[in-house]
Amino acid sequence: MKRKKSGLFTLLRGVLLPVIAAAALLWFAAAVDSLDSGRSQEDLRQLEETLRRSCVACYAAEGAYPPDLDYIKEHYGLQVDEERYTVKYNAFAENLMPDITVLENAP
Repeated sequence: MKRKKSGLFTLLRGVLLPVIAAAALLWFAAAVDSLDSGRSQEDLRQLEETLRRSCVACYAAEGAYPPDLDYIKEHYGLQVDEERYTVKYNAFAENLMPDITVLENAP
């Protein structure tokens, strides 16, 4: 004798399984988005730190901070993805650290 499956069990299996699968997919998508956001912030921080280190290296080698961003690019090999980032570089004296701001462009 075969036992018939309960109607409630079939209903739960038919509804609950897709709901659990959808929740798992949403959770995974949120985790991937969070990782991407964290990576973007880390890239921004690394670019700003690299700019500051290049300025300090220039000051140590030449006795003055770089006059502009192009000078760092030309003499110290710095590369900036200008489609992705905007760099504000304000050097107001040779012996004072320039004001450096890195902003991410909107996609």
